[in-house]
Amino acid sequence: MFNFEDANKKSKETLDTMLKSYSALTKAFQAIATEAADYSKKAFEDSVAHIEKISTVKSVEAAFELQTKYVKSAYGGYIAEATKLGEMYADLAKDVYKPYEAPVAKATAAVRSAAA
Repeated sequence: MFNFEDANKKSKETLDTMLKSYSALTKAFQAIATEAADYSKKAFEDSVAHIEKISTVKSVEAAFELQTKYVKSAYGGYIAEATKLGEMYADLAKDVYKPYEAPVAKATAAVRSAAA
């Protein structure tokens, strides 16, 4: 027979799990957005400073040297930031899935015991 109390309990558990997951998702996206904005601001400031420096150079060799240093620095910064954002996205996936681990394990165990 259908038990309304059990159904109500399962619905509440499901809703709580979804809210925990959503909370983790929003926190992670906020952190990622903040990180991306901070990096963009720093990269823009660095490029403005580079343009100011290179505009005062009097020789082609010095300009080439400055440009080479800037490109290496910008590329290194970009790679570091991309790595950091990749790790943040991986952590996001783990954190969003974490509330579902227990219910999925419980359901898997129930299916295994029913099949046996």
